[in-house]
Amino acid sequence: MTIEVLPQAAAQPPINRTSMVPVPWAGHPFLRPLRRLFGYRAPQPWQTQADVRPLMLRRALLLVLVGLGAVVGTDFMADVLPGHGEGWAEQGLLLLFGVLFAWISAGFWTGLMGTWVLLRGHDPQAVTNVLRQGGPAAPIPLDARTAVIMPICNEDVPTVFAGIRATYESLAQTDAAEHFDFFVLSDTSDPDTRAAEQAAWSELVQALQRDAPAAPRQVPVRVHYRWRQHRTRRKAGNVADFCRRFGADYRYMVVLDADSVMTGDCLASLVKMMEADPDAGIIQTAPRACGHETLHARIQQFGSRVYGPLFTTGMHFWQLGESHYWGHNAILRMAPFIEHCALAPLPGRTSLSGDVMSHDFVEAALMRRAGWKVWIAHDLDGSYEQVPPNLLAELQRDRRWCHGNLQNSRLMFEPGLHPVHRTVFLTGVLAYVSAPLWLAFLLLSSLLFASQSHEIPKYFLQPYQLFPVWPAANLKLMLTLFSLTAVLLLAPKLLSLAVIVLRGQAQYYGGVARLLLGALLEFMHSLLLAPVRMLFHTQFVLAALTGWRLAWKSPPRDDAATGWGEAARRHGAHTALALLWLTAILIGSASVPWWLSPVIIGLLLAIPISALSSRAAPGRWLRAQGVLLTPEELWQPPVLARAQRHAQGFAEVAGVIDAVVDGKVHSSVVGALPMRGVATGLKSQALLSRVEHAVSVGPKALDAAQRHRLLSDAQALRALRTEVLLRRAHPDWWRPVAALVQPSAGRASAVRAPALAATR
Repeated sequence: MTIEVLPQAAAQPPINRTSMVPVPWAGHPFLRPLRRLFGYRAPQPWQTQADVRPLMLRRALLLVLVGLGAVVGTDFMADVLPGHGEGWAEQGLLLLFGVLFAWISAGFWTGLMGTWVLLRGHDPQAVTNVLRQGGPAAPIPLDARTAVIMPICNEDVPTVFAGIRATYESLAQTDAAEHFDFFVLSDTSDPDTRAAEQAAWSELVQALQRDAPAAPRQVPVRVHYRWRQHRTRRKAGNVADFCRRFGADYRYMVVLDADSVMTGDCLASLVKMMEADPDAGIIQTAPRACGHETLHARIQQFGSRVYGPLFTTGMHFWQLGESHYWGHNAILRMAPFIEHCALAPLPGRTSLSGDVMSHDFVEAALMRRAGWKVWIAHDLDGSYEQVPPNLLAELQRDRRWCHGNLQNSRLMFEPGLHPVHRTVFLTGVLAYVSAPLWLAFLLLSSLLFASQSHEIPKYFLQPYQLFPVWPAANLKLMLTLFSLTAVLLLAPKLLSLAVIVLRGQAQYYGGVARLLLGALLEFMHSLLLAPVRMLFHTQFVLAALTGWRLAWKSPPRDDAATGWGEAARRHGAHTALALLWLTAILIGSASVPWWLSPVIIGLLLAIPISALSSRAAPGRWLRAQGVLLTPEELWQPPVLARAQRHAQGFAEVAGVIDAVVDGKVHSSVVGALPMRGVATGLKSQALLSRVEHAVSVGPKALDAAQRHRLLSDAQALRALRTEVLLRRAHPDWWRPVAALVQPSAGRASAVRAPALAATR
């Protein structure tokens, strides 16, 4: 059988190796002098720009506002408590409240600044201003080559390659396509998924070659695929492996996630911004959420689209050139990334040691430490991503992020880091540690409520007192504190809605009435799920700190619904806790604290909410009614329409057996393998032994490593296919006779060794 050769799109380009050596972490502050005695030197300081003074004033204002809010809120809380802060229980409650009040007040001031910038209509500090100054029509220099990489690991194959194809086709419609190469970097451990990836890559390249003449300027199709055999250090290791092999050929690198889609204009704009700003090391876009139809996903998409721009703009106001990097939908300057952003494992044997999981925050901090700025292009359009389709998928992602953010707490005192990036590490920790703090606050407040409800008030405090001292009712003060907390939590959302209406954008969400209705549904959904997320995040924090392993199968990226059994297994303990909590309160006091009602109700309804919100039917019905709409649903961008159409074009995902039996899949899988010479000598004998073992035991008896070895060798796949077609293989390899190419009588009489030689 002849193998189709794609001359313009080799699976891997020629390797141009460069070094990317990680610098050991300095470790604990008390150990740094010893490290320096043995040769460790901190990198050059970041503080080299002339804009330090206005930035420090702006950020000092934020610290004052957050600190002042925490002090005022804690003082109010002390007046509300019966003992006014006396006793260990009340003091612990005040400490928790102060930390949490500061946390929510930081979100309020961030949203307020985002509102101010959005209502102004122009951000003078936005990194996108360089496009207007230099002109969007300015061409990209010929030597400014950019690699668009998509690291994947056991992802949904149609989503991956549909997104890559849509992005490539959008880029082909611009005049910048010749400056970009695309790479799919696979760390997939499942052999069937890997076979599907190889087949999908070959079919993608063939489709792009067929459609190439329709592009304004015909350029060679450069979409590459690499499967990494030694999958070390997770995604960061995958990206570093690419940089070592191919990074020297490129000036920039755009990192995509498995569900990312970007327009060609957005990609070209990112490169032009990097060219216009020589100090920029990373420019992060603000991806728009889109994709799924489940009720949970559509609520998350709506909330992200309505409230996300406000918070992203507010973060940019405070951070400017020391912004976040989220690990995808961003462009990085290749040379400083290779030189400064290699990640060494965290030393030690604790649960927070080993490979850095939340690598993106750390890479941004290292890039800034080296003197390069990190920006968020909050007003750049054309960047999209998907949200998790159900609650369990969202929590699986949160579990990974929680562990990574807690790891980053060990790096907060690394020498040379910018204070803003130290704050990013801190806020990343608080994003999850706030969950056990809230839980402790609620449990402690319940305990205080139950203990105080049985105390008999004392009317005469002094001997021979003539007049009684009546208990002071703090109801007014309590309502004031509750209202202040509600304002800090809800004001950013209300401001987001006001900004949309005032800017005349409500029509993109179905009108003002449907926008407000969608916001109400999102609020109720978030309110009921808040205690569920709180308990899960508490569990994740404890697991990360103690090394407790949680068995959790990752849900798929598609719209698969959560079954009632799975929902009961995941949320049954939460419902039981709510019942015990409610019982304890009723036994210990005559009434239920009204502020605990949303918490208890949310936990009691966790199972039905998780199961029902994972269904696509309610989401589609609400979309038909015009509720929870986003601008991308009313006017779908062409790149998203292409991605959806290409994803639906995948009739069936291939596997290892298809790579052997099905002729088309076999050719596609072999076409994705790097070209190698014919095996001879001992290699030929090992290959023959491998094929004979697969022929005799069948596919079910092969472990993952054996299947991967077959998928890595075109010669072995050809030999195995020959044996299967000759019906000399284990029956598990066979398919219905109509699906097979009938071998000729002459070939049927051949022996195995000549068959192996014939397929070389």
